[in-house]
Amino acid sequence: MARLFRTREEGKKSLWDRIVDVALTDVSVLVKGLDEGSLEGLEEQLIGADFGVPATLRLTGVVETLAERGVARSQRDFLRAVREEIVAILSAGRSDTALRFNYEGGPTVFLIVGVNGVGKTTTIAKLAHRLTRQGRRVMIAAGDTFRAGAIEQLRRWAERVGCEFVGSEPGRDPAAVAFDALEQAREKNVDVVIVDTAGRLHTQGDLMKELEKVHRVLGKKLDGAPHETLAVLDSTTGQNAMAQIRSFGQLVPLTGIVLTKMDGTAKGGIVVALKEEFDLPVKFIGVGEKMTDLVPFEIEQFAEEVMEA
Repeated sequence: MARLFRTREEGKKSLWDRIVDVALTDVSVLVKGLDEGSLEGLEEQLIGADFGVPATLRLTGVVETLAERGVARSQRDFLRAVREEIVAILSAGRSDTALRFNYEGGPTVFLIVGVNGVGKTTTIAKLAHRLTRQGRRVMIAAGDTFRAGAIEQLRRWAERVGCEFVGSEPGRDPAAVAFDALEQAREKNVDVVIVDTAGRLHTQGDLMKELEKVHRVLGKKLDGAPHETLAVLDSTTGQNAMAQIRSFGQLVPLTGIVLTKMDGTAKGGIVVALKEEFDLPVKFIGVGEKMTDLVPFEIEQFAEEVMEA
């Protein structure tokens, strides 16, 4: 997998270096235990890296316990322990980072949700490209009928990727587009249908209700659909992503997250914060502009790199 985070600027300290500066300054601190000021400094660094309060308190607690018990006596010991705890958080509960496919008959349906500007359209194109390269026949359904430009943009992406496309006139019921897409997918023996939705702001009640309807219609048309409901988030927005997941999760049962623009941030704690708060696995991350720059999320690599960013 490609490197997850952008390369640090020369001379800029990594997250772990900053933690060492405020909390693990010398061996005596490791042996005697952390004082209150050191713990506060550690918490500030983790929260500043978007780990969120629950995950920060958990990680800080691990470091404090290790220091008190004297079972870790070097900075390397503490770094290893923090990484192991990050892996533990991301591996608990719903931790399957692989996409779920329908093996019961009929196409697999992926419903894609997210607010404006997070990179949802290009994520759909990259996902379609990835699945097509794997030998699957893919269809994109342009369920964002509120913007004519969105429909045309997805049509062009579908042509570029070489997959099927179902669009509509602007203003049509998005649930009807999703229904038609499943009808055509069966007729054309399509393997995967990727359904786009309008780039809703979580404050737009009417549009959010439309999302509920799309999800409901898919389930009625095909048992088990959608097989994945993926929320696309911009990793550079930090804690604002938490509010987005909370809002979408109140309407439809989310199954996973796609984090875009990971190459544009040196902060990765949002991955841990989202998992600790909502128990949702990250399925893919965007690490660049190329069609191949949507890559599967790997827990071990993330834990290895996040402290170095």
